Amino acid sequence: MLKLLLTGIWVCLVTLGAVWFSIGQATAPVQGDTGPRIDTELLRGETTTIPLIADGSVQGYFLSRVSLIVDKAKIGETKLPMKELVTDSLFTLLVGNPVVDVAHVERFDLAAFKSRIKDGLNDRFGDGIVSDVLVEQLDYLSKDDIRINTNAQRSVRPGLQITPGEAVADPAPAGH
Repeated sequence: MLKLLLTGIWVCLVTLGAVWFSIGQATAPVQGDTGPRIDTELLRGETTTIPLIADGSVQGYFLSRVSLIVDKAKIGETKLPMKELVTDSLFTLLVGNPVVDVAHVERFDLAAFKSRIKDGLNDRFGDGIVSDVLVEQLDYLSKDDIRINTNAQRSVRPGLQITPGEAVADPAPAGH
């Protein structure tokens, strides 16, 4: 009987030792400071209609919605309204400089487009204020598409989708 009791205690001690050793090995090692942590914030963009001007007249319209991931501390120092500045940057980028060749949409480089917006805003307001650009919508409607869609007797034609976009979650409501 005593031998059975001592064997049970031995099994319990070995099991506890194995569990203690496993937990000690499973814990992730503490990593050193990898640099300053940047608190970011999502700045939701508004849907913007930008005309495509070619040959001296409006050929169609870009429908865009661009959101930004910005540095909270630096955006707090900026006294200018960022949504309006993003809209202005999009107008400057798309109206004055044809980035999208509507005839060859497959050649559109989304990464370069996002990089140009990011670099333009960072050049304008200080380096590092915008850390990422999220294109939620970038569509094109020609004047013919608009005429057809406004005529109630004909079927509606969808616009030309330039890029599928990125889903951006709505911010959680602030709770107290």
